[in-house]
Amino acid sequence: MDMETVIGIIASVFTGVALLPQLIKILKEKKSEGVSYGMLASLFIGLSFWIWYGIMKQDFIIIVSNCFSLIVNLLIVFLSVKYNPETK
Repeated sequence: MDMETVIGIIASVFTGVALLPQLIKILKEKKSEGVSYGMLASLFIGLSFWIWYGIMKQDFIIIVSNCFSLIVNLLIVFLSVKYNPETK
């Protein structure tokens, strides 16, 4: 494995797990106060373009890592809506 691939994998892992603590916190506390929907919307757009870029470049690392990140963020949005007292 070349250094470029190793760096891509490391970057993908850290980017992919960056919001896992937020997801775990929402799951444990069953509360979602303080979640910025604007930040999540911006992140969705960015991740979607990264996935598109990965597909165009045929780069498996970019595609998989950004799909994982998108799934984590979708879960955060779903749980934020579910546990938001204003939506009940």
